Amino acid sequence: MKKQKFIFPIVLLLIATITGCIANEPLIEDFPNENISFKYSVIKTEGYRLDYLVGANIQFVNLSVAKGAATWDFGDNTPLVTGDTIYHKFPVAGTYVIKLTIAEEGALKKNILVSDIATYIYLSPFAGGVCEVKSTAVHFTLETPNPEQLPIVYKWIFPDGTIDTNGALITESALADPGSLKFTSVGSQKVRLQTLLGGRLLEESYINVQVGYTTAVKTLYYAVKGGNIMAYKIIKNLPSDIKNSPFDLGVKSGQHAFNILFNDTSLYVLDAGKQFNYTNDVDGNLGDGKISVISKDGSIVETMISNVGGTAFNDPFWGYIEPSEKTLYFSDRNTGIRKITLDKRNQSLSPTDPYWVQNDRLGYYNNGWGYGAITSNFTKVNGVWWWGKTYTGVGIFRFNESDISNVAITVGTRPSAGILFPDIYVKSFVVDASRGFVYFTVRDDAVAGFYKVTLADAENIRTFDDLKVAGRLIQALTPDTEGSSGEYVYITQLALDAEDGSVYFGYRTGDVTKVASGLKRYNPTTNKVESVIDGVEVYGVTINNTKSKLF
Repeated sequence: MKKQKFIFPIVLLLIATITGCIANEPLIEDFPNENISFKYSVIKTEGYRLDYLVGANIQFVNLSVAKGAATWDFGDNTPLVTGDTIYHKFPVAGTYVIKLTIAEEGALKKNILVSDIATYIYLSPFAGGVCEVKSTAVHFTLETPNPEQLPIVYKWIFPDGTIDTNGALITESALADPGSLKFTSVGSQKVRLQTLLGGRLLEESYINVQVGYTTAVKTLYYAVKGGNIMAYKIIKNLPSDIKNSPFDLGVKSGQHAFNILFNDTSLYVLDAGKQFNYTNDVDGNLGDGKISVISKDGSIVETMISNVGGTAFNDPFWGYIEPSEKTLYFSDRNTGIRKITLDKRNQSLSPTDPYWVQNDRLGYYNNGWGYGAITSNFTKVNGVWWWGKTYTGVGIFRFNESDISNVAITVGTRPSAGILFPDIYVKSFVVDASRGFVYFTVRDDAVAGFYKVTLADAENIRTFDDLKVAGRLIQALTPDTEGSSGEYVYITQLALDAEDGSVYFGYRTGDVTKVASGLKRYNPTTNKVESVIDGVEVYGVTINNTKSKLF
């Protein structure tokens, strides 16, 4: 086939001349040419499992029908080569454009992705399926693709508390096989490996070994601000030679996971999205919150319901699960509470989705409670609903389902259950009905902190001065100022361990000189708040009450 020529009409050439533009003749390879083709493949005798790696000997074969000298351009600034079968190696990872030109016929371009070499770490199976702290020996195997058979140097880096078969602490190893190892820490144990291949340092490899406890205990889950969902074993009387550290589920917490809930074998994460405070969402499309369902070990992540692209005020903030109904109740920023059955997946939240209750469907509306009230968390106590409010009427508003009106109320009769703490900004609370206590947090600077009162005393607490009675304040806490005025986030959720009366929560400090940010626990034995994990900023917390060694 002869080289194609392109003849442009005289009119077009004249226009180009008049306008000062130059019409460039298209390159011949920009047009399909079915007579030119080639293939490429790795020589399989070199014994590695991934194709197209740095240093791999790749064979390029001219399959063109067109006759003529075949010239190859490998797109890596190496000299052009001629021949029907060519071998080439790429020294650097990247995407390269391979161009085959057949003299007097044209050319063909194809892309090839060349990957860098990496070392793969594999954890050998062990008996029982759970790696128990101090007792289960683990063994690793390696695979490093090495197409050029270059010398390899390894450097293992083990987490603190790793021991060898003799019980001696081991921090590093230069052996390809470091032998069987045990861990003296519960939680995600990150084993790192540095590989020097032919003098070139590859990207560091690592593997997380999930190390469980020796007996079955409860698991606490918490959402890290800007981080992942973490799990922590609730271990009482931890032996002095064992360290308890968290598990990393490898699942992002989202933007503002104010509440997380656990039911059966799944974790429900309520992410309020970016717009958790007031925004003038004129077009009703700034919503980006969602509720995710995560398996207890983090291996499965599903979307339950999403408000992405919807009205920002409809993003999910707080939640409550009623196991007997297999239903999740969730509230938005300021209007009301909706509900969804636990089996729903991949739903889109619509502004027309009905509310289970709106704040103008209760007798508190215009009767101490203004429309637009910003919500706090909510729960059910002995059949009565408790709903925290933090703006245009504050406190914990209680009601029965029979109090809910089917139509908007201008001014109605307040529910008989009444309001707790009617003049106090309560951001989060939890009720220990069996022991007769309510625990709550207050954001206002003068009285900010974690409080404990009896259910009987709670009925008489109305003002900040009432909070100052001895014994009610357990721990003064300077609140983080995240959020706008009236919408500060502070402590978003309290989780009760009903077995012993402990209360867990995440605290983000506003004053690092006083109490450090971290995961906190109220200890009912000492009647004090103590640190569980320092240096981490936490939103939602929840407990899986089913005891296990791992998750």
